[in-house]
Amino acid sequence: MTAPPWRLIRSEFRSGAENMAVDEALLEAVARGLSGPVLRLYRWAPPTVTLGYSQRGAEVVNLEACRDLGLAVVRRCTGGRAVLHDHEVTYAVISPERSAVFPGGILENYKVIAGVLRRTLELSGLAAEMAPGRSHGASGEGVQQTACFTAPSSYELVCRGCKVTGSAQKRHGSAFLQHGSIPVEMDLERLFLALDTRRHTSAAAGGRLLGRSIGWMNRWLESPVTVSDVEDRLVAACAEVWGIRYIESGLTAAEEARAVLLKEKYADPSWNLKGIG
Repeated sequence: MTAPPWRLIRSEFRSGAENMAVDEALLEAVARGLSGPVLRLYRWAPPTVTLGYSQRGAEVVNLEACRDLGLAVVRRCTGGRAVLHDHEVTYAVISPERSAVFPGGILENYKVIAGVLRRTLELSGLAAEMAPGRSHGASGEGVQQTACFTAPSSYELVCRGCKVTGSAQKRHGSAFLQHGSIPVEMDLERLFLALDTRRHTSAAAGGRLLGRSIGWMNRWLESPVTVSDVEDRLVAACAEVWGIRYIESGLTAAEEARAVLLKEKYADPSWNLKGIG
């Protein structure tokens, strides 16, 4: 029996609250059997700091600096650490569990998706290694402990000792969401300022410190790539590695309506800044 096609959704620029709402709306639709599996690519306007579900906003993000830098802040429904989303490929994979592509559990899902992320980097001329199937705690303190890209977790990718992909998952019913990012460019000083709540270190020094463990594609490529280049290569890598076919799709009217409702949560400071109780 032929496997159902995947929906390929290329979203326009959206706010952080809208992007998180759309991901959750699609997860609900797949879990209810109203949608087939989805690969969604999306971008951010304005650039946004997303926080892991368990992070407390005021403890891990410098709100004053974010306002000065024109950065929004939103808390994800998935775990992990803080990420600054700007010049990057942001993807979401939403799929039923125990499917042909994803026959295993949570860690196996990370590994399967890491395979296409690594192939995406290879298609751009960048070799990366997969971190072992266990989490690694970040060394150091302050921003080094709160920023996502300072330490690789299970099956994330590392290039020249630096983490070059970040991802997080959430299960809902019989489906799961993994969203993540592949930085194409990175402003380490801006990242440091956005997450530095101690204010004891200069932006230049903080950026140099983060540069020891954080990577991005154009840091090492001889011929720089664009976000659009890498998006296209990710789409191709998924088709190649997973043997899937696509139907180009937008959101359905029901998904869009659900996302509008969910946006209220993600735009609410009580959700974004208080963390969990």
